[in-house]
Amino acid sequence: MYFWLYLLICAPLSAYANHLEHRGEMERCDRLVERVVQNWARRLLWLAGAKVEVSGRQNLPDRAAVYVGDHQGNFDVPVMLACVGAPRGLIAKAELGRLPLVRVWMRHLHCLFVDRRNPRAGAETLRQGAELLKSGHGLTIFPEGTRSRGGAVGQFQGGAFRIASMAGTPIVPVTIEGTHRLMESNKGMRIRPAEVRVTIHPPVETDGLSREELRALPERVRQIIIGAMEETA
Repeated sequence: MYFWLYLLICAPLSAYANHLEHRGEMERCDRLVERVVQNWARRLLWLAGAKVEVSGRQNLPDRAAVYVGDHQGNFDVPVMLACVGAPRGLIAKAELGRLPLVRVWMRHLHCLFVDRRNPRAGAETLRQGAELLKSGHGLTIFPEGTRSRGGAVGQFQGGAFRIASMAGTPIVPVTIEGTHRLMESNKGMRIRPAEVRVTIHPPVETDGLSREELRALPERVRQIIIGAMEETA
C-alpha cells in the first residue's frame, strides 16, 4: 500500500521534474528525484522493520561508477537506493518499464530497461549505459539476473562489467546480506522485520585492463562479495 500511495502522492513532483527537464535544469531535476526516491526507499525499509547496518561508506567514489551487488530479494533495490550513497539508475527488466507511475520515476532516475529476449536491444542498453556513465551518472546492477533468496550467490553475467569498461569507470562491489529474510524466506511472502548487513568494498578499476583481466572481472568481483559473507559467518 505504501509503495503505491507514495507514488500517487508524489505525482505533482513528477510533473515538476518534467518541467525542470523541459527547461534544461537537469541538476535541479536530479536533486529533486534523488530526494524523492531516497525518502521512498528509507521509509519503505523502516515500515518493513529492516535494521540496516552499513560499513565501508569511505569506499564510495566521488565519480560515476557501476555499483554491483548480490541479489537476495526484492528489498535489495530500496537498500541500494537508501543506504549506498545517492540513488542511482538501475538496469531493470523491460517488464518494469510498463508499470504505471513506476516507469515515470525510473525514467527520472536514469534507469535503463533491457529485453533479455532481444540480443540487439541488449547491445543498445550496454551502449546507453556507457554513455550514461560518461555523463556523470552512476548505475546499480545485480548481475546474477535473479534473486538467490538467501541461497548461494549465482554466477555474474558480464553486462555490468562491459558497461563499466566501455566507459572506463570503476566497479564498486556491494555485499548485501539478510534482505531475503524480510520477505522471500517468509511463508506466503509476508514481510517481517530482519537485520540487513551492507558492505561497500573499495572500487575496482576497469580502465587499462587486458582482455584476460576483463574476462576474469565478473568472478573477481563475485569473490569479493562472497568474501564479506564468509567473514560474517
